[in-house]
Amino acid sequence: MIRRGCITAGAGALALALTASSAAQPARSSPLSVTPVETVVVELFTAQGCGSCPEADRTVEALAEAPGVIALTYGVDYWDYQGWADTFARPEFVERQRAYQQALQLRGVYTPQIVVDGRRAVSGVDAGAVEAAVEAAAVHREFPPEIEFRETGGHVGVGSGRVPEGGAEVWAVVYRPGAQTVEVGAGDNRGRELRQVNVVQALEPLGTWRGRPTLFALPETGPDVAVAVLVQSRADGRILAAAAR
Repeated sequence: MIRRGCITAGAGALALALTASSAAQPARSSPLSVTPVETVVVELFTAQGCGSCPEADRTVEALAEAPGVIALTYGVDYWDYQGWADTFARPEFVERQRAYQQALQLRGVYTPQIVVDGRRAVSGVDAGAVEAAVEAAAVHREFPPEIEFRETGGHVGVGSGRVPEGGAEVWAVVYRPGAQTVEVGAGDNRGRELRQVNVVQALEPLGTWRGRPTLFALPETGPDVAVAVLVQSRADGRILAAAAR
């Protein structure tokens, strides 16, 4: 079965056909055969108007249950032209995806796209490739800086470590933990109820990390959200360390 799976954003939208099994596979609660030594970050770029994105949603929901994985879902808006405005999309999420495009030297951005640890992009409809990328990343980092959330004061500390060439930035990713459902009223998924997990609400740069222990102020958040802190190479997008609370 051929499903409409991906669209690039740029000078004209190009549809990319992705081949997938017609039978949806049930999400597994523990899809990984190894437990990450260091936290692995899985970032899904998806759209409620994308016909093949629900498969990626299921894959990411399963990964979100795996120990040592921070799974994040970013809504993007370049499927909105079909008549359904993605309820979770924000322009800065597309900007982040484009930054990965440049850092990873990809031909374009598309949905569903999964970026693992800022190091590798994988099609979200290929669950096996996604899990293999996560397992490869699970043992990849060397001597990451420690991240410690302070109990009071709304701050996070990043410890000492080796700074990559070009420096590193610290990001706060504010998301709603767990699953949310959306009933889509138009486009490829018209009439379907989509289930998305750990949906990102905001993305905020906290400052520059220069290899020395540094305290960063966290954004103010409500009681129903979580925050992931990512230490990320400015030059190539690699995630050096990550933690969530």
